[in-house]
Amino acid sequence: MTNPASLGAIDARRLIARKKLSPVELAQACIAQVETLDHAVNALIARDFDGMLEGAKKAETAVMSGAPLGALHGLPFAVKDMIDVTGLPTTFGSEAFANNIATGDDAIVAAMRAAGGLPMGKTNTPEWSAGGNTRNRVNGVTANPYDLTRTCAGSSGGSAVALACDYAPLATGSDTGGSLRNPAAYCGIVGYRPSPGVVPGNTRAAGLIPMPTSGPMARSVADAGLMLSVLARPDRNDPFTTVIDGQTPWDAASFANLPRRDLSSLRIAVTEDYGFAPTETLIRDHFRAILPKLAPFLGEVTEAIPDCTDADRIFSVLRGVQFLGVHAKLYDETPDQVGPNVADNVREGRSYSAEDVAQAIFAQGRYHRDWQAFFELHDFIISPAVTISPRPWRELYPTEIDGTPTKSYYHWLAMAYASTIPGHPSITIPCGMDANGMPFGLQIVGRRHDDLGVLAVAAELEAIIAGTDLAVPAPDFAALRTAPPLSQADEFLTFN
Repeated sequence: MTNPASLGAIDARRLIARKKLSPVELAQACIAQVETLDHAVNALIARDFDGMLEGAKKAETAVMSGAPLGALHGLPFAVKDMIDVTGLPTTFGSEAFANNIATGDDAIVAAMRAAGGLPMGKTNTPEWSAGGNTRNRVNGVTANPYDLTRTCAGSSGGSAVALACDYAPLATGSDTGGSLRNPAAYCGIVGYRPSPGVVPGNTRAAGLIPMPTSGPMARSVADAGLMLSVLARPDRNDPFTTVIDGQTPWDAASFANLPRRDLSSLRIAVTEDYGFAPTETLIRDHFRAILPKLAPFLGEVTEAIPDCTDADRIFSVLRGVQFLGVHAKLYDETPDQVGPNVADNVREGRSYSAEDVAQAIFAQGRYHRDWQAFFELHDFIISPAVTISPRPWRELYPTEIDGTPTKSYYHWLAMAYASTIPGHPSITIPCGMDANGMPFGLQIVGRRHDDLGVLAVAAELEAIIAGTDLAVPAPDFAALRTAPPLSQADEFLTFN
Protein backbone atom coordinates (compact mmCIF):
# COMPACT_ATOMS: atom_id res chain seq x y z
CA MET A 1 0.00 0.00 0.00
CA THR A 2 1.25 3.50 -0.87
CA ASN A 3 2.52 5.50 2.07
CA PRO A 4 0.01 8.38 2.43
CA ALA A 5 2.93 10.77 2.87
CA SER A 6 4.06 9.97 -0.68
CA LEU A 7 0.77 11.10 -2.20
CA GLY A 8 0.67 14.32 -4.13
CA ALA A 9 -1.64 17.13 -3.05
CA ILE A 10 -4.33 16.52 -5.68
CA ASP A 11 -4.41 12.77 -5.13
CA ALA A 12 -4.52 13.13 -1.34
CA ARG A 13 -7.23 15.80 -1.51
CA ARG A 14 -9.34 13.60 -3.81
CA LEU A 15 -9.02 10.59 -1.51
CA ILE A 16 -9.92 12.70 1.51
CA ALA A 17 -13.05 13.98 -0.22
CA ARG A 18 -14.04 10.42 -1.09
CA LYS A 19 -13.51 9.33 2.52
CA LYS A 20 -10.81 6.90 1.40
CA LEU A 21 -8.04 8.71 3.26
CA SER A 22 -8.30 10.15 6.73
CA PRO A 23 -6.66 13.57 7.22
CA VAL A 24 -5.41 12.19 10.55
CA GLU A 25 -3.81 9.22 8.80
CA LEU A 26 -2.14 11.58 6.32
CA ALA A 27 -0.86 13.85 9.08
CA GLN A 28 0.52 10.92 11.05
CA ALA A 29 2.29 9.55 7.98
CA CYS A 30 3.90 12.94 7.32
CA ILE A 31 5.02 13.19 10.94
CA ALA A 32 6.57 9.74 10.69
CA GLN A 33 8.59 10.84 7.66
CA VAL A 34 9.98 13.81 9.54
CA GLU A 35 10.79 11.81 12.63
CA THR A 36 12.67 9.12 10.71
CA LEU A 37 14.48 11.27 8.14
CA ASP A 38 15.01 14.82 9.34
CA HIS A 39 18.00 14.01 11.54
CA ALA A 40 19.86 13.34 8.29
CA VAL A 41 18.86 16.47 6.36
CA ASN A 42 17.72 19.11 8.90
CA ALA A 43 14.96 20.58 6.74
CA LEU A 44 12.17 21.20 9.29
CA ILE A 45 13.63 23.44 11.97
CA ALA A 46 10.41 24.16 13.94
CA ARG A 47 7.42 21.83 14.30
CA ASP A 48 3.77 22.06 15.28
CA PHE A 49 2.71 18.44 15.06
CA ASP A 50 0.15 18.80 17.84
CA GLY A 51 -1.50 21.68 16.05
CA MET A 52 -1.44 19.83 12.75
CA LEU A 53 -3.03 16.73 14.30
CA GLU A 54 -5.69 18.83 15.97
CA GLY A 55 -6.43 20.46 12.62
CA ALA A 56 -6.49 17.04 10.94
CA LYS A 57 -9.10 15.80 13.41
CA LYS A 58 -11.29 18.81 12.66
CA ALA A 59 -10.77 18.23 8.95
CA GLU A 60 -11.88 14.63 9.33
CA THR A 61 -15.00 15.68 11.23
CA ALA A 62 -15.85 18.11 8.43
CA VAL A 63 -15.49 15.35 5.82
CA MET A 64 -17.69 12.93 7.74
CA SER A 65 -20.37 15.55 8.34
CA GLY A 66 -20.57 16.50 4.67
CA ALA A 67 -19.39 20.08 5.24
CA PRO A 68 -17.96 22.08 2.30
CA LEU A 69 -14.26 21.33 1.80
CA GLY A 70 -11.60 23.82 0.80
CA ALA A 71 -9.14 23.29 -2.03
CA LEU A 72 -6.42 22.17 0.40
CA HIS A 73 -8.68 20.44 2.91
CA GLY A 74 -6.64 18.23 5.24
CA LEU A 75 -3.34 18.74 3.41
CA PRO A 76 -0.19 19.35 5.50
CA PHE A 77 2.15 22.05 4.25
CA ALA A 78 5.58 23.30 5.27
CA VAL A 79 6.41 27.00 5.62
CA LYS A 80 9.72 28.65 4.78
CA ASP A 81 11.19 30.37 7.83
CA MET A 82 10.78 33.81 6.26
CA ILE A 83 7.06 34.21 7.01
CA ASP A 84 5.00 33.90 10.16
CA VAL A 85 3.01 30.98 11.50
CA THR A 86 1.22 31.76 14.74
CA GLY A 87 3.10 30.44 17.78
CA LEU A 88 6.16 29.26 15.86
CA PRO A 89 9.59 30.89 15.58
CA THR A 90 10.30 33.15 12.64
CA THR A 91 14.07 33.41 12.81
CA PHE A 92 14.85 34.40 9.21
CA GLY A 93 17.98 32.33 9.89
CA SER A 94 19.27 35.39 11.79
CA GLU A 95 20.93 35.30 15.18
CA ALA A 96 19.22 38.60 15.99
CA PHE A 97 15.82 36.89 15.65
CA ALA A 98 16.67 33.49 17.10
CA ASN A 99 14.01 33.89 19.81
CA ASN A 100 11.36 35.64 17.70
CA ILE A 101 7.94 33.97 18.03
CA ALA A 102 5.17 34.89 15.58
CA THR A 103 1.95 36.25 17.06
CA GLY A 104 -0.05 35.86 13.84
CA ASP A 105 -0.09 34.21 10.43
CA ASP A 106 1.42 35.71 7.29
CA ALA A 107 -1.22 36.33 4.63
CA ILE A 108 0.00 33.33 2.63
CA VAL A 109 -0.31 31.00 5.62
CA ALA A 110 -3.73 32.47 6.43
CA ALA A 111 -4.91 31.84 2.86
CA MET A 112 -3.74 28.23 2.94
CA ARG A 113 -5.35 27.66 6.34
CA ALA A 114 -8.61 29.14 5.04
CA ALA A 115 -8.49 26.63 2.17
CA GLY A 116 -8.12 23.76 4.66
CA GLY A 117 -4.35 23.44 4.71
CA LEU A 118 -2.54 22.36 7.88
CA PRO A 119 0.84 24.02 8.63
CA MET A 120 3.27 21.45 10.03
CA GLY A 121 6.28 23.62 10.79
CA LYS A 122 9.02 25.88 9.46
CA THR A 123 11.69 25.01 6.90
CA ASN A 124 15.29 26.15 6.96
CA THR A 125 16.65 29.05 4.92
CA PRO A 126 19.94 30.93 4.61
CA GLU A 127 20.10 34.04 6.78
CA TRP A 128 17.48 36.45 5.41
CA SER A 129 17.31 34.27 2.26
CA ALA A 130 20.71 35.64 1.26
CA GLY A 131 22.41 33.03 -0.87
CA GLY A 132 21.96 29.76 -2.65
CA ASN A 133 23.18 27.47 0.15
CA THR A 134 20.74 26.73 2.97
CA ARG A 135 22.79 27.20 6.12
CA ASN A 136 22.83 29.71 8.97
CA ARG A 137 24.19 30.13 12.49
CA VAL A 138 20.82 29.58 14.16
CA ASN A 139 19.54 26.36 12.66
CA GLY A 140 22.59 24.97 10.91
CA VAL A 141 22.80 23.51 7.43
CA THR A 142 20.24 21.60 5.37
CA ALA A 143 21.73 18.80 3.28
CA ASN A 144 20.69 17.51 -0.12
CA PRO A 145 18.77 14.22 0.38
CA TYR A 146 20.39 12.76 -2.76
CA ASP A 147 23.89 13.30 -1.32
CA LEU A 148 24.23 14.45 2.27
CA THR A 149 27.59 16.06 1.55
CA ARG A 150 26.11 18.43 -1.02
CA THR A 151 24.02 21.57 -0.88
CA CYS A 152 20.27 21.62 -1.47
CA ALA A 153 20.71 25.19 -2.83
CA GLY A 154 18.53 27.99 -1.49
CA SER A 155 17.10 30.01 -0.25
CA SER A 156 13.99 27.81 -0.09
CA GLY A 157 16.21 24.79 0.49
CA GLY A 158 14.41 23.48 3.55
CA SER A 159 11.11 23.52 1.68
CA ALA A 160 12.59 21.66 -1.29
CA VAL A 161 14.13 18.98 0.93
CA ALA A 162 10.90 18.60 2.92
CA LEU A 163 9.04 17.91 -0.32
CA ALA A 164 11.68 15.53 -1.65
CA CYS A 165 11.52 13.59 1.64
CA ASP A 166 7.70 13.38 1.61
CA TYR A 167 7.21 15.48 4.74
CA ALA A 168 4.25 17.24 3.13
CA PRO A 169 2.72 17.52 -0.34
CA LEU A 170 3.10 21.32 -0.45
CA ALA A 171 5.54 23.95 0.81
CA THR A 172 5.92 27.71 0.56
CA GLY A 173 8.91 29.29 -1.10
CA SER A 174 10.09 32.71 -2.19
CA ASP A 175 12.30 33.81 -5.03
CA THR A 176 14.41 36.80 -6.05
CA GLY A 177 17.32 35.25 -7.89
CA GLY A 178 16.13 31.66 -8.08
CA SER A 179 15.44 31.00 -4.41
CA LEU A 180 12.69 28.48 -5.06
CA ARG A 181 13.75 27.36 -8.55
CA ASN A 182 17.34 26.45 -7.62
CA PRO A 183 16.51 24.19 -4.65
CA ALA A 184 13.69 22.63 -6.66
CA ALA A 185 16.25 21.74 -9.33
CA TYR A 186 18.71 20.30 -6.82
CA CYS A 187 16.08 18.23 -4.98
CA GLY A 188 14.07 16.83 -7.90
CA ILE A 189 10.85 18.72 -7.20
CA VAL A 190 8.85 21.57 -8.77
CA GLY A 191 9.31 25.25 -7.96
CA TYR A 192 7.23 27.98 -9.59
CA ARG A 193 8.07 31.69 -9.69
CA PRO A 194 4.91 33.56 -10.75
CA SER A 195 4.61 36.91 -12.48
CA PRO A 196 4.88 39.90 -10.12
CA GLY A 197 1.71 40.38 -8.09
CA VAL A 198 0.10 37.02 -8.85
CA VAL A 199 1.02 35.89 -5.35
CA PRO A 200 0.66 39.12 -3.37
CA GLY A 201 2.98 39.94 -0.52
CA ASN A 202 1.15 41.99 2.07
CA THR A 203 4.44 43.18 3.55
CA ARG A 204 6.44 43.89 0.37
CA ALA A 205 9.42 45.92 1.58
CA ALA A 206 10.32 47.72 -1.66
CA GLY A 207 7.20 48.92 -3.43
CA LEU A 208 9.03 49.84 -6.64
CA ILE A 209 11.11 46.67 -7.07
CA PRO A 210 9.08 43.62 -8.17
CA MET A 211 11.91 41.09 -8.09
CA PRO A 212 11.01 39.26 -4.84
CA THR A 213 7.91 37.07 -4.88
CA SER A 214 6.51 34.08 -3.06
CA GLY A 215 5.42 31.00 -4.96
CA PRO A 216 4.34 27.37 -4.65
CA MET A 217 6.61 24.36 -4.31
CA ALA A 218 5.35 20.81 -4.79
CA ARG A 219 6.22 17.40 -6.20
CA SER A 220 4.27 17.93 -9.44
CA VAL A 221 3.24 20.81 -11.67
CA ALA A 222 -0.46 20.16 -11.10
CA ASP A 223 0.04 20.27 -7.33
CA ALA A 224 1.90 23.58 -7.66
CA GLY A 225 -1.03 24.85 -9.71
CA LEU A 226 -3.47 23.78 -7.01
CA MET A 227 -1.48 25.69 -4.41
CA LEU A 228 -1.22 28.73 -6.69
CA SER A 229 -5.01 28.77 -7.04
CA VAL A 230 -5.14 29.51 -3.30
CA LEU A 231 -2.23 31.95 -3.19
CA ALA A 232 -3.29 34.02 -6.22
CA ARG A 233 -5.81 36.18 -4.39
CA PRO A 234 -6.83 39.86 -4.57
CA ASP A 235 -4.75 41.95 -2.18
CA ARG A 236 -4.22 45.67 -2.69
CA ASN A 237 -1.38 45.69 -0.16
CA ASP A 238 0.92 44.51 -2.95
CA PRO A 239 1.47 47.31 -5.49
CA PHE A 240 1.98 44.75 -8.27
CA THR A 241 -1.32 42.96 -7.68
CA THR A 242 -4.02 44.41 -9.92
CA VAL A 243 -7.41 44.38 -8.19
CA ILE A 244 -10.50 45.64 -10.03
CA ASP A 245 -13.89 45.43 -8.34
CA GLY A 246 -12.43 42.96 -5.89
CA GLN A 247 -11.07 40.66 -8.63
CA THR A 248 -7.69 40.07 -10.25
CA PRO A 249 -7.30 39.88 -14.05
CA TRP A 250 -6.17 36.27 -13.69
CA ASP A 251 -8.61 33.49 -12.89
CA ALA A 252 -7.10 31.83 -9.83
CA ALA A 253 -9.36 28.78 -10.14
CA SER A 254 -7.86 27.97 -13.55
CA PHE A 255 -4.50 27.21 -11.96
CA ALA A 256 -6.09 24.23 -10.19
CA ASN A 257 -7.34 22.76 -13.49
CA LEU A 258 -4.54 23.16 -15.99
CA PRO A 259 -5.60 23.03 -19.64
CA ARG A 260 -3.94 20.68 -22.11
CA ARG A 261 -1.42 22.38 -24.37
CA ASP A 262 -0.30 21.26 -27.83
CA LEU A 263 3.48 21.46 -27.59
CA SER A 264 3.89 20.85 -31.32
CA SER A 265 2.35 24.26 -32.06
CA LEU A 266 4.82 26.23 -29.99
CA ARG A 267 7.85 28.29 -30.93
CA ILE A 268 10.50 27.32 -28.38
CA ALA A 269 13.77 29.14 -27.80
CA VAL A 270 16.48 27.11 -26.09
CA THR A 271 19.64 28.39 -24.43
CA GLU A 272 22.41 26.96 -22.27
CA ASP A 273 23.34 30.26 -20.64
CA TYR A 274 21.28 33.27 -21.84
CA GLY A 275 24.53 34.51 -23.32
CA PHE A 276 26.02 35.54 -19.96
CA ALA A 277 25.39 32.97 -17.19
CA PRO A 278 28.62 31.24 -16.06
CA THR A 279 27.49 27.69 -16.84
CA GLU A 280 29.72 24.69 -16.16
CA THR A 281 30.43 22.14 -18.85
CA LEU A 282 28.66 19.36 -16.96
CA ILE A 283 25.38 21.30 -17.09
CA ARG A 284 25.81 22.21 -20.74
CA ASP A 285 26.47 18.57 -21.62
CA HIS A 286 23.37 17.33 -19.79
CA PHE A 287 21.18 19.99 -21.38
CA ARG A 288 22.47 19.07 -24.85
CA ALA A 289 21.78 15.40 -24.12
CA ILE A 290 18.17 15.88 -23.03
CA LEU A 291 17.09 18.26 -25.79
CA PRO A 292 16.96 15.57 -28.53
CA LYS A 293 14.64 13.55 -26.28
CA LEU A 294 12.24 16.46 -25.87
CA ALA A 295 12.51 18.13 -29.28
CA PRO A 296 10.28 15.60 -31.15
CA PHE A 297 7.35 16.69 -28.99
CA LEU A 298 7.94 20.39 -29.54
CA GLY A 299 7.15 22.68 -32.45
CA GLU A 300 9.76 25.06 -33.80
CA VAL A 301 12.92 24.82 -31.68
CA THR A 302 15.53 27.56 -32.09
CA GLU A 303 18.69 28.42 -30.22
CA ALA A 304 17.97 32.03 -29.33
CA ILE A 305 18.19 34.43 -26.39
CA PRO A 306 16.62 37.76 -25.50
CA ASP A 307 18.99 40.68 -25.04
CA CYS A 308 20.43 40.27 -21.54
CA THR A 309 22.88 43.16 -21.71
CA ASP A 310 23.76 44.47 -18.24
CA ALA A 311 21.85 41.67 -16.47
CA ASP A 312 24.56 41.19 -13.83
CA ARG A 313 24.79 44.91 -13.14
CA ILE A 314 21.02 45.45 -12.97
CA PHE A 315 20.51 42.57 -10.59
CA SER A 316 23.49 43.47 -8.40
CA VAL A 317 22.44 47.09 -7.93
CA LEU A 318 18.75 46.45 -7.33
CA ARG A 319 19.53 43.56 -4.98
CA GLY A 320 22.03 45.70 -3.09
CA VAL A 321 19.50 48.50 -2.71
CA GLN A 322 16.95 46.09 -1.25
CA PHE A 323 19.39 44.65 1.28
CA LEU A 324 20.59 48.11 2.22
CA GLY A 325 17.05 49.28 2.86
CA VAL A 326 16.11 46.29 5.01
CA HIS A 327 19.32 45.29 6.79
CA ALA A 328 21.55 48.36 7.16
CA LYS A 329 20.40 49.12 10.71
CA LEU A 330 20.89 45.50 11.80
CA TYR A 331 24.37 45.46 10.27
CA ASP A 332 25.35 48.76 11.91
CA GLU A 333 23.99 48.02 15.38
CA THR A 334 24.72 44.31 15.74
CA PRO A 335 27.40 43.40 13.17
CA ASP A 336 28.35 40.27 15.13
CA GLN A 337 24.82 38.93 14.47
CA VAL A 338 24.98 39.44 10.71
CA GLY A 339 26.37 36.69 8.50
CA PRO A 340 28.83 37.11 5.62
CA ASN A 341 26.33 37.17 2.75
CA VAL A 342 24.04 39.78 4.28
CA ALA A 343 27.06 41.86 5.29
CA ASP A 344 28.43 41.69 1.75
CA ASN A 345 25.11 42.87 0.33
CA VAL A 346 24.83 45.81 2.73
CA ARG A 347 28.38 46.90 1.94
CA GLU A 348 27.73 46.46 -1.76
CA GLY A 349 24.54 48.50 -1.53
CA ARG A 350 26.47 51.33 0.11
CA SER A 351 29.03 51.28 -2.68
CA TYR A 352 26.46 52.37 -5.26
CA SER A 353 25.73 56.00 -5.97
CA ALA A 354 22.35 57.52 -6.77
CA GLU A 355 23.49 57.56 -10.39
CA ASP A 356 24.26 53.84 -10.25
CA VAL A 357 20.75 53.15 -8.98
CA ALA A 358 19.16 55.40 -11.59
CA GLN A 359 21.12 53.70 -14.37
CA ALA A 360 20.11 50.26 -13.11
CA ILE A 361 16.43 51.20 -12.99
CA PHE A 362 16.49 52.61 -16.50
CA ALA A 363 18.50 49.64 -17.75
CA GLN A 364 15.86 47.35 -16.26
CA GLY A 365 13.23 49.22 -18.27
CA ARG A 366 15.18 48.67 -21.48
CA TYR A 367 15.80 45.04 -20.53
CA HIS A 368 12.07 44.53 -20.02
CA ARG A 369 11.21 45.98 -23.44
CA ASP A 370 13.82 43.81 -25.13
CA TRP A 371 12.29 40.72 -23.54
CA GLN A 372 8.81 41.69 -24.72
CA ALA A 373 10.11 42.03 -28.28
CA PHE A 374 11.74 38.60 -28.01
CA PHE A 375 8.48 37.00 -26.89
CA GLU A 376 6.73 38.36 -29.98
CA LEU A 377 8.85 35.83 -31.90
CA HIS A 378 8.98 32.98 -29.35
CA ASP A 379 6.38 31.49 -27.03
CA PHE A 380 8.63 30.00 -24.34
CA ILE A 381 12.28 29.68 -23.37
CA ILE A 382 13.75 26.39 -22.14
CA SER A 383 17.08 26.36 -20.34
CA PRO A 384 18.87 24.70 -17.45
CA ALA A 385 17.61 25.97 -14.10
CA VAL A 386 21.02 26.35 -12.45
CA THR A 387 24.51 27.01 -13.77
CA ILE A 388 26.22 24.24 -11.78
CA SER A 389 25.65 20.80 -10.29
CA PRO A 390 25.26 20.75 -6.49
CA ARG A 391 28.54 21.50 -4.73
CA PRO A 392 29.55 20.46 -1.17
CA TRP A 393 27.47 22.31 1.42
CA ARG A 394 30.61 23.38 3.28
CA GLU A 395 31.33 25.70 0.35
CA LEU A 396 29.35 28.80 1.33
CA TYR A 397 29.08 29.76 -2.34
CA PRO A 398 30.93 28.87 -5.56
CA THR A 399 33.97 31.09 -5.98
CA GLU A 400 34.72 29.60 -9.39
CA ILE A 401 32.98 27.68 -12.15
CA ASP A 402 35.14 25.55 -14.43
CA GLY A 403 38.15 27.48 -13.17
CA THR A 404 36.73 30.94 -13.86
CA PRO A 405 36.14 33.13 -10.76
CA THR A 406 32.58 34.20 -10.01
CA LYS A 407 31.80 37.89 -9.51
CA SER A 408 29.89 37.56 -6.23
CA TYR A 409 28.25 35.04 -3.90
CA TYR A 410 25.12 35.14 -6.08
CA HIS A 411 26.69 35.28 -9.57
CA TRP A 412 26.13 31.53 -10.02
CA LEU A 413 22.37 32.18 -9.83
CA ALA A 414 22.42 34.03 -13.16
CA MET A 415 20.41 31.37 -15.00
CA ALA A 416 17.48 32.24 -12.76
CA TYR A 417 17.79 35.99 -12.40
CA ALA A 418 17.88 36.44 -16.17
CA SER A 419 14.07 36.14 -16.11
CA THR A 420 13.65 37.77 -12.68
CA ILE A 421 14.78 41.15 -13.99
CA PRO A 422 11.91 41.55 -16.54
CA GLY A 423 9.41 39.80 -14.27
CA HIS A 424 8.61 36.77 -16.41
CA PRO A 425 7.05 33.65 -14.86
CA SER A 426 9.29 30.62 -14.76
CA ILE A 427 9.16 27.09 -13.44
CA THR A 428 11.70 24.40 -12.66
CA ILE A 429 10.81 20.75 -13.21
CA PRO A 430 13.05 17.69 -12.69
CA CYS A 431 14.61 16.30 -15.85
CA GLY A 432 17.10 13.49 -15.35
CA MET A 433 20.17 12.92 -13.22
CA ASP A 434 23.38 14.70 -14.17
CA ALA A 435 26.85 13.18 -14.47
CA ASN A 436 27.31 13.57 -10.70
CA GLY A 437 24.19 11.53 -10.04
CA MET A 438 22.26 14.61 -8.87
CA PRO A 439 18.84 15.84 -10.05
CA PHE A 440 18.85 18.25 -12.98
CA GLY A 441 16.27 21.03 -13.20
CA LEU A 442 14.77 22.19 -16.50
CA GLN A 443 13.58 25.81 -16.50
CA ILE A 444 10.62 26.98 -18.60
CA VAL A 445 10.03 30.73 -18.98
CA GLY A 446 6.95 32.30 -20.53
CA ARG A 447 5.47 35.69 -21.29
CA ARG A 448 4.80 38.02 -18.41
CA HIS A 449 1.41 37.14 -16.88
CA ASP A 450 1.07 33.97 -18.96
CA ASP A 451 1.26 32.02 -15.72
CA LEU A 452 -1.38 29.56 -16.86
CA GLY A 453 0.54 28.90 -20.07
CA VAL A 454 3.82 28.25 -18.26
CA LEU A 455 2.17 25.79 -15.90
CA ALA A 456 0.29 24.03 -18.72
CA VAL A 457 3.42 23.61 -20.86
CA ALA A 458 5.41 22.43 -17.85
CA ALA A 459 2.74 19.82 -17.08
CA GLU A 460 2.94 18.49 -20.65
CA LEU A 461 6.73 18.24 -20.49
CA GLU A 462 6.53 16.65 -17.06
CA ALA A 463 4.28 13.92 -18.47
CA ILE A 464 6.68 13.29 -21.34
CA ILE A 465 9.68 13.11 -19.00
CA ALA A 466 7.85 10.64 -16.74
CA GLY A 467 7.76 8.15 -19.59
CA THR A 468 11.50 8.28 -20.28
CA ASP A 469 14.80 7.57 -18.54
CA LEU A 470 14.78 11.24 -17.53
CA ALA A 471 12.33 10.59 -14.70
CA VAL A 472 14.00 11.49 -11.38
CA PRO A 473 13.71 8.84 -8.65
CA ALA A 474 12.95 9.64 -5.02
CA PRO A 475 15.89 9.90 -2.61
CA ASP A 476 17.07 6.72 -0.91
CA PHE A 477 14.92 6.92 2.22
CA ALA A 478 16.41 3.74 3.67
CA ALA A 479 19.88 5.27 3.55
CA LEU A 480 18.62 8.51 5.09
CA ARG A 481 17.02 6.63 7.99
CA THR A 482 20.36 5.10 8.97
CA ALA A 483 22.51 8.17 8.30
CA PRO A 484 24.17 9.87 11.30
CA PRO A 485 22.66 13.12 12.55
CA LEU A 486 23.69 16.01 10.33
CA SER A 487 24.08 18.14 13.47
CA GLN A 488 27.20 16.13 14.32
CA ALA A 489 28.97 17.23 11.14
CA ASP A 490 31.85 19.67 11.32
CA GLU A 491 30.82 23.21 10.33
CA PHE A 492 27.12 22.43 10.88
CA LEU A 493 26.65 25.80 12.61
CA THR A 494 29.84 27.63 11.65
CA PHE A 495 31.29 29.05 8.45
CA ASN A 496 35.01 28.45 8.14
